Amino acid sequence: MANRIFISLMEDFTPPEWFNEQKVESYCLSVLEKLGYDGEEISVLFCNDEYIQELNKNYRDIDSPTDILSFENGEEYSDDEGKWLQAGDIAISLETLPKNAEYFSVSQNEEFKRLLIHGILHLNGYDHGEEHIESGVAPTDEMLVLQEKTLKEFGDINLI
Repeated sequence: MANRIFISLMEDFTPPEWFNEQKVESYCLSVLEKLGYDGEEISVLFCNDEYIQELNKNYRDIDSPTDILSFENGEEYSDDEGKWLQAGDIAISLETLPKNAEYFSVSQNEEFKRLLIHGILHLNGYDHGEEHIESGVAPTDEMLVLQEKTLKEFGDINLI
């Protein structure tokens, strides 16, 4: 079968000039295929810090912006094309992206790809607990190890 990616922008949000919806969709589809997922639907919302802070406050009781939030769904349905899993929704703050890239001393392109992989893994049952990516420290958690391995496999892709 295949997978479906639905890209949206927060209302009244103007993304950076480099943002290309088709590149993001293609990249996400490639990551899903590489990870062996089939028949998944994922929604990706791009927003600002204010909006993601509100989501973070409402769903995690953390009153601060963050880079990415993932909301698993897990519902299944069938249509003329086959059986689909609504894996869930990802929200990414494009205002936090450059801050993270600077903090981790990586390009915005690398950080953007990392966030997309991170969200996809969360929607597929992975959790990294209290461990997070740290600059100069190799991850040990299964999810983060897979994330970084997958990121390296897509090193030549430019989304930005």
